[in-house]
Amino acid sequence: MLPQFGTAVRKKNIDSAVTADLGGGAPDKASVDAAWLVLEAANDLGDHAAIDACRRVIDAELNGTVAGSADIDLVLGYFR
Repeated sequence: MLPQFGTAVRKKNIDSAVTADLGGGAPDKASVDAAWLVLEAANDLGDHAAIDACRRVIDAELNGTVAGSADIDLVLGYFR
């Protein structure tokens, strides 16, 4: 069984991050906020590919590196 992430770790409302314009300010932060939201949904749905992509995006932020564009695209387009 996969560990649960999301609401226990994330304490703020990230709805604005998902709908924010990612072309300017801080796309990395918005991507990570979206990754936490998608990770929670993917855990509920058992979507292992999305879970892995979210973890890579989150890990990249924590390590100070850049996440892969394919992972970011998956995270940002997950609910479309």
